Amino acid sequence: MVISTQDLSFNFGDQQVVKSLSLQVPEGSIYGFLGPNGAGKTTTIKLLLNLLKVQSGSIHIFEQDIQHHRINILSQIGSLIEQPAIYQHLTGKENLLNRALLLRVPVKRVDDMLALVQLTGAGDKKAGQYSLGMKQRLGIALALLADPKLLILDEPTNGLDPNGIIEVRELLIKLVRQYNKTVFISSHLLAEVERMATHVGIINNGELLFQGSINELQALSQPQVCIEADNTVDAANLLTRNHFMVTDVTDNYLYVPYSSKQKIAEINSLLNRNGHAVYSIGKQQKDLERLFLDITQKA
Repeated sequence: MVISTQDLSFNFGDQQVVKSLSLQVPEGSIYGFLGPNGAGKTTTIKLLLNLLKVQSGSIHIFEQDIQHHRINILSQIGSLIEQPAIYQHLTGKENLLNRALLLRVPVKRVDDMLALVQLTGAGDKKAGQYSLGMKQRLGIALALLADPKLLILDEPTNGLDPNGIIEVRELLIKLVRQYNKTVFISSHLLAEVERMATHVGIINNGELLFQGSINELQALSQPQVCIEADNTVDAANLLTRNHFMVTDVTDNYLYVPYSSKQKIAEINSLLNRNGHAVYSIGKQQKDLERLFLDITQKA
């Protein structure tokens, strides 16, 4: 495990914001750390980066205790906390050169990082003129300058437009697949994490509610039949009278637990015979957002 915490807890005064957190982040993974605002995500990240001192429990990164091997551990981590710390009046390349001098990194790395995050053509442009997506990619380039093994990102897609989100997602997947990095990313954009994460931890009120692979998370949910139909309330009542369990109804859709293909055919036939227009019907796994709501509500 690249990151392993055991019973990690942290209080701000009388308020406990992290409660007995035990994270397991495998090498070569994109670990999505999910939770609503105020769940304890940023506090946990600050503990991992030694920006806050451990009060209770332990943190091991690269199988070393952070309290005893702080310098060695942090030298192998790149991080981006919400917004990148960039000089707006300098060009993208000048920002990287400045950081390279501070870190005593070979200057050649600057051009390599610009190419990696696809900013070569904008390297001589003032960073203050960058779009949000370009600024986030520059922030990731700054975090990668010293060639760290682990990248820790706190809400890196916050405030980005769809193109910016796609740019950051594709970059992170590339870093793991082609450059053997491990990425720990916090977010509340659940659908976006689902598209790139290999592993997930779900936190709420400082407590870890779920941890495992994306496949394990999906396995927690029973598949359902999603039906797009006219007058969903009347359609739901009809299904209920005919002994089908309806689990959810919206203006355009209703949901029934999946049991077999034959049952889907029976539902479709029943609705058609009774004058309901069925626009679409099929088996569906719950998306991550619905799973998250289920898990947090049960807790």
